[in-house]
Amino acid sequence: MCDAARWLLLCLLLQLPVQAQTPPPDTTARLMKELTEAHGPSGSEEPVGRIVMKYLSPLVSEVKVDGLGSIIGIRKGSAGGPRIMLAAHMDEVGFIVKTITSDGFVYMNPVGGWRDQVLLAQRWIIMTRKGPVTAVSGSKTPHVMSPDERDRGVPAKDVFLDVGARSRDEAGEVMGIQPGDPIAPDSPFQIMANGDYYMAKAWDDRMGLVLMIEALKRLQSQKHPNTILAVATVQEEIGLRGAHTSTAIAEPDLGISLEVGVAADYPGIDSKQAQESLGKGPGIFLLDSSMIPNRRLRDFIVEVAQRNKIPFQYEVLSGYGEDGAEIQRFKSGRPSINLTVPTRYLHSHIGILSRRDFDRAVELLVAVLMALDQKAVEQIRSFDYGQSKSAE
Repeated sequence: MCDAARWLLLCLLLQLPVQAQTPPPDTTARLMKELTEAHGPSGSEEPVGRIVMKYLSPLVSEVKVDGLGSIIGIRKGSAGGPRIMLAAHMDEVGFIVKTITSDGFVYMNPVGGWRDQVLLAQRWIIMTRKGPVTAVSGSKTPHVMSPDERDRGVPAKDVFLDVGARSRDEAGEVMGIQPGDPIAPDSPFQIMANGDYYMAKAWDDRMGLVLMIEALKRLQSQKHPNTILAVATVQEEIGLRGAHTSTAIAEPDLGISLEVGVAADYPGIDSKQAQESLGKGPGIFLLDSSMIPNRRLRDFIVEVAQRNKIPFQYEVLSGYGEDGAEIQRFKSGRPSINLTVPTRYLHSHIGILSRRDFDRAVELLVAVLMALDQKAVEQIRSFDYGQSKSAE
């Protein structure tokens, strides 16, 4: 019996909605599911790294790992061509165990940017030495709340996890929980009813990893005019740390960060805060808090998109950082830019993006990589100061 038939039989027996339980329809969606359902908070990216290594290794000629755990895949093209670094980060926002109370409840400390509003009454996975432990962030029943409590938010420092333990010893000795253990959201991948919108945790930035892998797959049968450095970085969410160390190994001539964009197409947000929408194509960042991209590189990508009739969107944000900033600062400076797939509800248990936007982002990335030859990179790296050559 095939997987789809098993799912259908299970749905009929349990009277579950068939659509919600149907396996992903293609290899790309299955890779998205595999990566988003893996747990990898900053500093604990190994489960994600093992998946990346499995899919990346057949697509490159050499793989290196830096001292923090970032993975650098090297795919050689034309001899003497420029070195183009693609960066997508493996880590997701999460928590670590701070303390365990005498009666077995767990308090946690954030790793990455979380809002207090999205923490209560959610499922979590604690990654312990004895294996994963499921937990729920406790939420006080409204029946015993005062009117003041009902209107007051709960700060992250007061959020606790219920792991089903009756004592500190049971949580620690039996379940294996100890301070410093990583904690990740527990949220399954699912294709929504319209067939185009996908929901999952950790799109930031497992989407970028899938984008990088899918682009390399399409380049398998094509001769590209450059060496591609496909880099899966660590610890992006806590300061772009893996991008710093991996760029030193990759030594790129130009960098492209592959990220999630900030969709502004739902109630409570508008174009003054973010400019992307689902279904209108990939995003090109013009500004964020970590980087102003090279304008010649921006114009180059826009021209490639227009020539290939690929729709795209611009984005300007003040509160956002990404790995391209570390590539930009490498040695004497490198042209860098951030390409994105618009995504709703970032840094929470569930984000939503459009498969159509993702597919267009792959098309754009492949077209850009095919066009980035030595002449194009030299033109992008030049400045109109009357000088003859950029510094190395």
